[in-house]
Amino acid sequence: MAVSLFDWVDHLEIGRSGLIEGTKVKPTLKTGRTILHLPEPEEAEYVLTYFRKNREHLANAGPAWPPDFLTVAHWQKQLETNLQEFQDDQSLRLFLFDRSNPETVLGAANLSNTVRNAAHFCHLGYHIDRDFQGKGIMKEALQSVITYGFTAMNLHRIMANYQPENSRSGGLLRSLGFNVEGYARDYLFIDGKWRDHVLTSIINPNWSNRS
Repeated sequence: MAVSLFDWVDHLEIGRSGLIEGTKVKPTLKTGRTILHLPEPEEAEYVLTYFRKNREHLANAGPAWPPDFLTVAHWQKQLETNLQEFQDDQSLRLFLFDRSNPETVLGAANLSNTVRNAAHFCHLGYHIDRDFQGKGIMKEALQSVITYGFTAMNLHRIMANYQPENSRSGGLLRSLGFNVEGYARDYLFIDGKWRDHVLTSIINPNWSNRS
């Protein structure tokens, strides 16, 4: 059954940080249990704590981590890069913070590899703390991220890919309205071998040509 993204808008609260002349407004998305935003480099310790806690849960779920991944210096630099990529319309790399404990990171949701011109699409990626899986928190967060991507960012297509054995991720994407579009053999090199992926996407029914 198709899901209307804009049925979610009433449940989405969007806050905005102060605007510096010549820069884009950095979004803050508030859902029932989370606050999603682009952390500043000064918040690197919060992000690092999340990855240290979830090292076994996440380290082999994607591309290999660099040697300095679990250091404050790495995340200070990475968060600065994330902010610049947002300004350059290349990505939106949000972290989920616990609304009841705003210094605790619960996960991440990224819109990356943004392509404009005739495409207006990007890739969606996400992960969550091992202790918060299966509670509906990621669905809640992704509803707000996708709605923001389709409205504020005016994306036409958001693509998300998952490994065939990851039934939880596949079910989540189906519940959000993503449709399977293909199957890619040896798509990404993860945990020492090439992994197949199921290719899915969701289309913005209200996209408009703003050029």
